[in-house]
Amino acid sequence: MTSSSSPSSYDGLFFGPFRISPDHIFCRTSYSAAFCNLRPLVPGHVLVMPQRCVPLLADLTVEEYADLWRTVRVVQQDILQPMYTPDAFNIAIQDGKAAGQSVPHVHVHILPRKTGDYERNDDIYTDIEDWVPREEMRIRKQVDKMEVPDDSERVDRTTEQMLEEADQYRQILSAKTDRDKPKP
Repeated sequence: MTSSSSPSSYDGLFFGPFRISPDHIFCRTSYSAAFCNLRPLVPGHVLVMPQRCVPLLADLTVEEYADLWRTVRVVQQDILQPMYTPDAFNIAIQDGKAAGQSVPHVHVHILPRKTGDYERNDDIYTDIEDWVPREEMRIRKQVDKMEVPDDSERVDRTTEQMLEEADQYRQILSAKTDRDKPKP
């Protein structure tokens, strides 16, 4: 992981189709880069992305995936925490267009939060969903916007429903673990 006062070593990085100015990249690893956000929602809102442009987390190699999250941790704990002394953080990723991803390049939003910075705390999620790197993308994004029901319209699931779901996940994980075991 490097930071540098010589940004020229960061030439050639793109966030989807957008060229990132070398001056805006503040942390780079062999697989990831962290850069200043063109349209921050709160002070310190930055993005971390893999250097290789892929739209989904599942498209990353194991090494890229691990490095992305290591970089998120370093940026959050070692850079943003001492700089902004926030009360909390939002760490957000929209994994694909249907999840609200505006740029088809995996990226993680890191947002330092202060108590009361939003009147209604959950409005940050709407703002993240509406976030676009360039204003001209906003119209296209509004057409594709996912409708989320109001909390009053949502119904809690039963304990039994959640148990059944958890059992299904355990079975899938167990089957994968069995497949991945070395054969004698």
